[in-house]
Amino acid sequence: MAQQEQCAPSDAWARVKSRLRAELGEDVFASWFRGVEVERVDEEVVHLTVATRFLRNWLRSHYYEFVLRLSRGEWPTVERVEFRVRQPHFGIEAPKEPLRQRRGPTVVEAAPEAMPLPMPLRTGYGGFEGSPLDPRLSFTSFMVGASNRLAHAAAQEVAGAFSTPQPLFNPLFMHGNVGLGKTHLLHAISWDVKQRKPEAQVLYLTAERFMSGFVQALRARDALAFKEKLRKIDILLIDDMEFLQGPTIQQEFCHTLNSLIDGGRQVVVAADRAPTQLDKLDMRMRSRLGGGLVAEIGAMDYELRHKILQKRANEACIETKGLDISDTVLAFLSERLTESGRELEGAVHRLRASYQLTDEPVTLETAEQIVRDLMRGAEPRRVRIDDILRTVSKHYGVNRGDLLSGRRNRSIVRPRQIGMYLAKLLTSRSLPEIGRRFGNRDHTTVLHAIRKIEQLMNDDNQLREEIELLKRLLRD
Repeated sequence: MAQQEQCAPSDAWARVKSRLRAELGEDVFASWFRGVEVERVDEEVVHLTVATRFLRNWLRSHYYEFVLRLSRGEWPTVERVEFRVRQPHFGIEAPKEPLRQRRGPTVVEAAPEAMPLPMPLRTGYGGFEGSPLDPRLSFTSFMVGASNRLAHAAAQEVAGAFSTPQPLFNPLFMHGNVGLGKTHLLHAISWDVKQRKPEAQVLYLTAERFMSGFVQALRARDALAFKEKLRKIDILLIDDMEFLQGPTIQQEFCHTLNSLIDGGRQVVVAADRAPTQLDKLDMRMRSRLGGGLVAEIGAMDYELRHKILQKRANEACIETKGLDISDTVLAFLSERLTESGRELEGAVHRLRASYQLTDEPVTLETAEQIVRDLMRGAEPRRVRIDDILRTVSKHYGVNRGDLLSGRRNRSIVRPRQIGMYLAKLLTSRSLPEIGRRFGNRDHTTVLHAIRKIEQLMNDDNQLREEIELLKRLLRD
């Protein structure tokens, strides 16, 4: 105990976090543990604080045993871990204005410390103007997940080593569906290169702009000068390569591509398909584009979608006084909006605009109404007990086998009871049938579970929110 008392809890927790990062990986650690702080340590309890209720619930259900095991490495007598949502501030602050104070309908108040964004930059060389760069699309603002980790790492490597005699990944070809981050990474490379070496000749173009520039050069009888300018830049970034059409333009682009790569200059290309699937391009160009590193950006998983929504929502809440987007709303959006990052950002913009225009708080109901047209399959579908088992299992971090077993742990009994309640509410199955599907239980057990959940919902607002969320996930 003497050694335990000599070590400050914050120092010991820092070591626990280092082990969490090493065992779980940087992405998982950054998503769930970076902001977790230790409040105090009793003889048997580690008291941790987190920023949101959603984070508290997630850590309890998914990482409790993991955190407890690592904590015992620092505090051997610890028997359990407690997670608490901390207050949003720790110091003495001036009194705040009432949350629901009425404002003008379209005024957006920015946080005092917010720095103005730089103006959009147009890349270019020798009088040829490239497409504008969005200052918001940087490596810092790019959210990394399992589906885009390779492309992100390759983009950072290219940006950091573009001026080497022979670039490692040349060309770098990134492909994926619309809205998954290809354009973001092209802009991020451009910004990073200009920051590292302001005199670098960076040219970012969409395929459409390349075609337009070449056609204009042909009309002005200046095609030779156009090609020479392109071949002398340091790094060329082409977006939407699938739209590059026309045999003459493709031939000239292929010559430019070969000239740049052979000269040790970096080329980065993005498209919606892999080079071998770009049927409109000739075989030589497809072969050259696939000769470097080809990095696919896949569909976003739930964790990445939630990470993006949480970041965008935090930014919106900072910039808009009084706006609050709850964890329940973010979880609902993360489950339902699965197509693209633009879809996720659009949802946050709509929630923010709704709050500014109506001055009404953002609830699960308003969120559902606002983003309904963004969702696929908006027509209500038939709910099956298998759907309920899968959704409840995923939401509470409980194995399906545990839900159907005879185990009586509270962490399993409550989700099981909620599943039975939802089965009675959302399906036409009888009580005996529900009991049979939930591990051959008697219909009186099902009836007890339904009445128990109804009773708890009368006194527990959080439980009501969770069940409302589950109902929407199952119905949509």
